[in-house]
Amino acid sequence: MTAGPSGETAARLLAELPPSPAVWCSGLRKRYRRRTAVEDVSFSVGRGEVVGLLGPNGAGKTSVVKILLGLVRPDAGEVLLLGRPAQDPRARARVGYLPELFRYQPWLSADEVLRLHVRLTGAAVPEGERRECLALVGLADRAGDRVGGFSKGMQQRLGLAVALVARPELVVLDEPTSALDPLGRADVRDLLLSLKAREVAVLVNSHLISEVERVCDRVVILDKGRLAASGTLQELLGQQEVRLRLDGVTARAEARLAAAGGLTREGNSFTIALADEDTATVPDLVADLVALGVRVHAVEPARITLEERLLGILRTGSGGERP
Repeated sequence: MTAGPSGETAARLLAELPPSPAVWCSGLRKRYRRRTAVEDVSFSVGRGEVVGLLGPNGAGKTSVVKILLGLVRPDAGEVLLLGRPAQDPRARARVGYLPELFRYQPWLSADEVLRLHVRLTGAAVPEGERRECLALVGLADRAGDRVGGFSKGMQQRLGLAVALVARPELVVLDEPTSALDPLGRADVRDLLLSLKAREVAVLVNSHLISEVERVCDRVVILDKGRLAASGTLQELLGQQEVRLRLDGVTARAEARLAAAGGLTREGNSFTIALADEDTATVPDLVADLVALGVRVHAVEPARITLEERLLGILRTGSGGERP
């Protein structure tokens, strides 16, 4: 009989294992009478990863979110949140959630709303952290104001603060920018990037495709309750290209162009299929060309947009699904 590892050895082995995904779901299915809302949906969200959930109205996005959070019981499938079953209160206690439709008691102040939600989570959040959370969403000077006097955009900012106040490890945002002006949407983008930097996982359900394209590491696309496509933006959108219009291209300059990636040339127009997504590739290339005496008339990035890709998937029903 072989003895098992000691407690110290077992603890070390567990510490060396990679953390479980923030979200893991497999084979989710949900029917409402004769209507199928979700059918065989599987995906994951890694720690510190921002994943966008896209699809037309009725695609099943909100149903999936509610299943993940335990608000709706699936007919089939499994869900793990932060390595625990979704039904486990210890998993849900570390999840922040902003629903698409939310209402806060109009007689409460913004700070009182946060205090109420902190009590509901059972977390210990000092007053200073609550103030910092309101400042993070642009409501520092409205902490004592009654919510009934807030605009819809301000209430949405408060909803973001509610989702973040208990220091969650996973944040689920359902249409987080629907009521916000362009400045508010930019603030949310910065907020999502700051969460990512702190290794907080984020799942974003949004109709604003341009916002998703700017902040998300991966995208999950649903259509008619099914997973139509998923993957990184590079996987879904294809290789990025850059087109340049140049004069005075010598053999050395053309060799430098070829070194940046796959090169095609039509007269004074050069197209390069970039070898990677390094943001310094194009500026360094242009600087080198200028140093070689090349006159640069135009530099244009070229790649299909996420909106074009989404429309193509929905119209053809083929998205090249990726696990």
